[in-house]
Amino acid sequence: MSETRPPASAETTAADIGQRTVRKVSTRVLPLVMLLYIFNYMDRSNISYAQLGMEHELAISAAVFGTASAIFFLAYVLFEIPSNMIMKKVGARVWLARIAVSWGVVTVVTGFIQNVPQLYIARIVLGIAEAGLYPGLLLYLTLWFRPAERGRAIAMLALAQPIAMVLGGLTGGLILDHVHWFDLSSWRWVFILQGAPAVLIGVLVLMYLPNKPSQARFLSKAESDWLEAEINKDYAPEKKETFLGQLRVMKDKRVLYLGLANLFAACGLYGFTFFLPQIVKQLDPSYSATNIGFLGIIPWVVGAIGMLLIARHSDRTRERRWHVVGLMILAAVGLIGTVVFRTTPVPALICLSLVAVGVLGYLAPYWALAARVLSKEQTAVGLAAINSIAALGGFFGPYVIGQNATADNVSAGLFFPIGCLVVCAVMLSLLKVPRDPKPAESRTPEAVG
Repeated sequence: MSETRPPASAETTAADIGQRTVRKVSTRVLPLVMLLYIFNYMDRSNISYAQLGMEHELAISAAVFGTASAIFFLAYVLFEIPSNMIMKKVGARVWLARIAVSWGVVTVVTGFIQNVPQLYIARIVLGIAEAGLYPGLLLYLTLWFRPAERGRAIAMLALAQPIAMVLGGLTGGLILDHVHWFDLSSWRWVFILQGAPAVLIGVLVLMYLPNKPSQARFLSKAESDWLEAEINKDYAPEKKETFLGQLRVMKDKRVLYLGLANLFAACGLYGFTFFLPQIVKQLDPSYSATNIGFLGIIPWVVGAIGMLLIARHSDRTRERRWHVVGLMILAAVGLIGTVVFRTTPVPALICLSLVAVGVLGYLAPYWALAARVLSKEQTAVGLAAINSIAALGGFFGPYVIGQNATADNVSAGLFFPIGCLVVCAVMLSLLKVPRDPKPAESRTPEAVG
């Protein structure tokens, strides 16, 4: 009879190790990853608030602003896949630190530009500097979280977007209205003050971010062994691929399909992100920059709450496809309402909040879906390829909105992203995705998020 006891004891021990390990990873890895992405997203989009001050000094029209916002993504796309391949080779710690320091420096330098051509150059260089961060972080999370927990882990990463926009809106509006140091225009200080922290974050990443579980000092050997074994269960053995061999994943129909669908989603996300301050300003032209900043954070706060609830529900049901489809439709409806109520503050802010719930809530189940479809050897290049294709939506969304918007009717440009969101919903509704497996320990995922 005594021989039946060890297996039960061993099973209990494994469950304890699992819960303890996931809890440690959630509290030690996710906060630094989130901090990195918060300032990354804020620094790529802070031009949306700086525009409120620079439009007169540099004579920037809606079309020029749309181009300046969009041109970032051209360089971003070109360097995204090479960046992820380099990160896989040299490790996340060094490469992510390099990305943070370089984009921080470029953002600060943007505060000293003198004309539109220099603005275009600064945005291109920023795209090169930031390239690879988001798919790199997605790849990094696949090393630390199992599929059933990954949705909420990605949601915590995606939560950095609304946090960045809230932080950027609050500080951007206040800087524009109150900071005029050393005879520099306030919009210049938006870039300088919001870009400088990224350099310090890069140093923190270099000092404290482990490349993988086996190198994490906060995990015991038993915990790191358990985690890596659990992660590897969900993948076929990884094959050693040459550079050209890794690039073959770009021809995979699943990668191309997922990337194209996400391109249409990105048109809505980035069009909304970059033009939100101007949409809010359109509600009442008498709003100050501080008013615009405070009102502009309302959709992001609502979107952040919705995103966490949606990610939790998606993980619990282990369903991804219909979550992303429904959220794309919700965002499209919200944009339609924004056009209809473009001069009526309360209903317009409600509609903008629906857009935020849709475009933010979509992120976690979508990327969990994408990681589920790809094999382990495909993740580094596959996730970067999907994000690179989608980043073109970051170009087309702001660019087309800028070309169709007018000084007194920004909403005129929103019909393009509305159509894109509907197309994304249709495409993903046709995609067949396996349901995520149940985790070995039913309560382990609760430690995430």
